[in-house]
Amino acid sequence: MRPHPFAVPSADVAAVLGLGDAGARTLELLLPGSAKEPLPSPETGRLAEVSRPRLRLWRVPAVVPAVPGALDALAGHTGTATMRHWAAVAAFARDLVRRGRVLPRLIRPGQARPAPAAHGGERPATGSTKAGNTKAGSTAAESTAAGSDADGMSMWAVAPDDARAGWRPVLTGADAAYFRELALAMPPACRTAGTERPSAEVLEQALEAFTDAVARTTLTAPLISRKPRTTRERWLAALSGDAPACPDDPELHGELERWHDSVVAAEGATRVCFRLLEPADTDDWRVELALQATDDPSLYVPAAALWDGVTGLPGRPERDLLTGLGRAVRLYPELDRALRVPEPSALDLDTAGAFGFLRTAAPLLQAAGFGVQLPRWAGRTRLGLKLTTRTKTQSAAAGQGFGMAELLDFRVDLAVGEETISEEELAELARLKVPLVRVRGQWVELDDRQLKAALRAVEGGRTGEASAADLLREIVQNDDEPPLLAVDADGALGDLLSGQAERRLTPLATPPGLDATLRPYQERGLAWLSFLSGLGLGGVLADDMGLGKTITTLALLVHEGPGAPTLLVCPMSLVGNWQREAARFAPGLRVYVHHGSGRDAAEIDGADLVITTYGTAQRDLETLKGHTWRRVVCDEAQAIKNSGTLQARAVRSIPTGTRLALTGTPVENHLAELWSIMEFANPGLLGPRSRFRTRFQEPIEARQDEQAARALRQATGPFILRRLKTDKSIISDLPEKLEVKEWCPLTTEQATLYQAVVDDMLAKIGDSEGIERRGLVLSAMARLKQVCNHPAHLLKDGSVLAGRSGKLARLEQLAEEILAEGEKALLFTQYAEFGTMLQPYLAQRLERPVLWLHGGLPKKTRDRLVDRFQNDDEPTLFVLSLKAAGVGLNLTAASHVIHVDRWWNPAVEDQATDRAFRIGQRKNVQVRKLICAGTLEERVDEMIERKKALAERVVGTGEEWLTDLSTEELREVFALTAEGVS
Repeated sequence: MRPHPFAVPSADVAAVLGLGDAGARTLELLLPGSAKEPLPSPETGRLAEVSRPRLRLWRVPAVVPAVPGALDALAGHTGTATMRHWAAVAAFARDLVRRGRVLPRLIRPGQARPAPAAHGGERPATGSTKAGNTKAGSTAAESTAAGSDADGMSMWAVAPDDARAGWRPVLTGADAAYFRELALAMPPACRTAGTERPSAEVLEQALEAFTDAVARTTLTAPLISRKPRTTRERWLAALSGDAPACPDDPELHGELERWHDSVVAAEGATRVCFRLLEPADTDDWRVELALQATDDPSLYVPAAALWDGVTGLPGRPERDLLTGLGRAVRLYPELDRALRVPEPSALDLDTAGAFGFLRTAAPLLQAAGFGVQLPRWAGRTRLGLKLTTRTKTQSAAAGQGFGMAELLDFRVDLAVGEETISEEELAELARLKVPLVRVRGQWVELDDRQLKAALRAVEGGRTGEASAADLLREIVQNDDEPPLLAVDADGALGDLLSGQAERRLTPLATPPGLDATLRPYQERGLAWLSFLSGLGLGGVLADDMGLGKTITTLALLVHEGPGAPTLLVCPMSLVGNWQREAARFAPGLRVYVHHGSGRDAAEIDGADLVITTYGTAQRDLETLKGHTWRRVVCDEAQAIKNSGTLQARAVRSIPTGTRLALTGTPVENHLAELWSIMEFANPGLLGPRSRFRTRFQEPIEARQDEQAARALRQATGPFILRRLKTDKSIISDLPEKLEVKEWCPLTTEQATLYQAVVDDMLAKIGDSEGIERRGLVLSAMARLKQVCNHPAHLLKDGSVLAGRSGKLARLEQLAEEILAEGEKALLFTQYAEFGTMLQPYLAQRLERPVLWLHGGLPKKTRDRLVDRFQNDDEPTLFVLSLKAAGVGLNLTAASHVIHVDRWWNPAVEDQATDRAFRIGQRKNVQVRKLICAGTLEERVDEMIERKKALAERVVGTGEEWLTDLSTEELREVFALTAEGVS
């Protein structure tokens, strides 16, 4: 077995991941490659030079931390596919613990330990190599999350014959579905230490260990205050801290297993529900007992009504209620008082008891599958701060000369909800030491930590003056105790923080020198951009595709007049578009394109607008950093959505006065992309990425936390202008977009070829594994899609096209109808070779111009084709390669878009469609997606429709997610059904 040739030493990996002195190990990883070297990771961008890779064992240096250390490393480093996957698993574990979806367990000697290792060991190691840190530009083929072997150091300091206390996740309903999605999306390198293991098995072990570690970290106090004496007390004490060893107790083990099984089974037709009712004027609280339908929570029947004979719930409600209450009393012993009567209906509590129910019992009951209903203020109405700021001069208040260095008067007040309270009232609350109090008519939960934080906040200066920049940073980044609940600001800062600056500001009319007339919403956008620039702040113009981000940006440059140049960074495909648009709409601007072999940095200082590409900006970084820029603009800013890439770091490092990001999709896959774009626009404003992840990303993505989402909108809203073209208040003259799926049958020849490919593929994958299996599946999919297009596309024999493809026949019919109506259409295909076949065939059959644009055309030819399609009056078809023409083109002459074959990525299809559905379009746009019925095209379309919420995460890379389906699942997806044959 050979050592991995590109692996980084363990010490370097530990330093990158911040793991300090974590134990170094050497792992044996099963990785694809040749006998000489493994394949490079996809993250390196390096192409594989092995035609038929095989799985081989390689020795890889690794860092093997305990689970808590691995969790910390995953929270800070998610660069590779395996790291991103384990970060998602870790976030899932944190979410389960936050929601209380965990139960205690006893792991007896001889039972399998929860092993979180990515490859079946006892903890996840974050070792081996990372993209960007490898020698020779390679990685250890996704082994970043490699795990340890069974003989490695355990996170549990227990002897082999000891029992262990731990926490396990409770997976039902949506959580169980998400578990299956994670298993499906697991990269193969996550489960190939020594031997390849099933993804669900590895994921189960990893999730159990992550959950146990997170639960122990969350428990800040021991579960038992006195020294444990009995076996069960020792088990209870071992559930917290880092000493899980405890005596074996077969009876306790059986009870806990039955508890877990009953919780899973309890989520059936009905469940017991507990509703906390607050008192009117006294301290008499009550927990109402009820039964609730699990599939329709609105079907809620109080226990008192059940005893009176009210029905409407399935099963035997009275029995189900008593059975559920019998299980619940083990979690909430106080409930025993309510069960001393034959027909229990409620539990009476005092204030301390109500607080205990809120803080302790309610989360436990909810985790165990019971329904819990709390007052609307519970967990929301908090003790916090209100910040009031006032500009110091009338001129500043009017926005004249106001900048972020301007000094403002401020005042900090204590607040409960929207009500401010005095220091005397706070002191009285502290003296009472009551956990639930009514303040100005609102119930508030208070504990010692909150009270002490509030007292500290008012001990210092409650009034003073500070710069607008300091106050803004404090407002946006605030996540301390007590929290900042409200801000009252006037003047320019008030306009900014309102998130409605675009609406509050006076629109700027079309500036002289701009050869266009701005629409009203574009005038408001121009005023917003000018306003932010005047404050020295950056922004994100996130208008929908086609709303005119380009012309609004050009209008800003014309409005500002002469000065230091603006640097515009964009994809190479958009350089010509910016050059043409600037010449057309802002002919007075001096434009220099800094790109290509003939670029000359001496031309920069004489320009008003310098256009370059992301690649050139990275290569010429030192040159660009040596110039003074008024502004740096990133177009298609999703290109810097991954903050750790070289081009994102390069663009962020260019010194400038202000920055502007232009994008129609500020978030494509994950909220981390929004942080990256905001970090470019206003560096440091949202704080470090790790804090953004903890405060916003994990709560919102993992558990749809509305409070976190609202806080994020408040923090980013002032700096993001987002308008949708479907909003009639923005633009009322944009036509509708109608999407239609066209179902096409296969011919007999196609069906025969299709079945032959399926049979051949299924025979081969049965004897393959790992990277070889994935390659076979991808190859089979490509061949099946080619069969669905046309037999000649698969056979590549140059044979005739007519009469052999149901999809081509339907495409001809649609094209004839479109051209007969005197209209134009875009025809997108992901295969350049098929486009090359379609163009002459359709031109001959339809006797109309058929243009063909693909990635092999020079820029001048592309521009000529686009100009002809846009400006010629003759009805025309335009065949386009999806990769070459999916973004950056304005093709509003088309009123029809046809996706001939599909990339199975909704975002890519929408971007292609928006070549026609954008500003300037006067007709309704009809979008047709050709799908061969009864084939994998129909099956995958159904899967995408079911997975819309996860489409960007699971389906975002095209079709590679399908390669991890089991053989039986592939058989189902690829199967040819009767309705598929004409």
